Amino acid sequence: MKRNLLRTGVDAIVRMSSTRANYWAEVALDVTLCLVLLVEGWMHRTSPLTSLLALALGLLAFSFIEYFFHRWMFHTRIPLFEQGHRMHHAQPLGYDSLPFFLPSAVLLCLTGLLVLVMPLGVALLMAGAMTFGYIAYGLSHFTIHHVRFRQPLLRRWAASHHVHHYHPDSNFGVTTPLWDVLLGTRYVRQPRKG
Repeated sequence: MKRNLLRTGVDAIVRMSSTRANYWAEVALDVTLCLVLLVEGWMHRTSPLTSLLALALGLLAFSFIEYFFHRWMFHTRIPLFEQGHRMHHAQPLGYDSLPFFLPSAVLLCLTGLLVLVMPLGVALLMAGAMTFGYIAYGLSHFTIHHVRFRQPLLRRWAASHHVHHYHPDSNFGVTTPLWDVLLGTRYVRQPRKG
């Protein structure tokens, strides 16, 4: 009985997560969190160089988090993650996202951990940059699936993610190919035989 109740709850969250309202509520909540973290971090900052390093490190950290979640969480058997991502692969133009509150909750937990191990201003700037990275990822992913680019560089960038939909064991990075290159999951087109 508990298992059926859990399954029903997960199914309800997945249905809610695929709505337009959930998607845009998540964007609004994430932008608000990002601004609060960056403003508070700026108010508690130390030196300009340390602040810039915190922002750069936050963006780099997010790029790995993006890769980690896409590769090892969304392509797994954890229902909350896998079900929604499977829906995205089946309907790439749908409004697929996590429950609107989940990314901000995770980012706040990460912020708390950072505050425990580094100066407050550095931790808040780093967390703000990670939140900005998440927003950039979400909007980039949405744009890739809803816009037909004419500019060649943007077409190649979008194509890299579209390849993932045909080769789901490659191209996990949406905003950057960095971790796909470093960890050997970048799709390499095989020469035609013949």
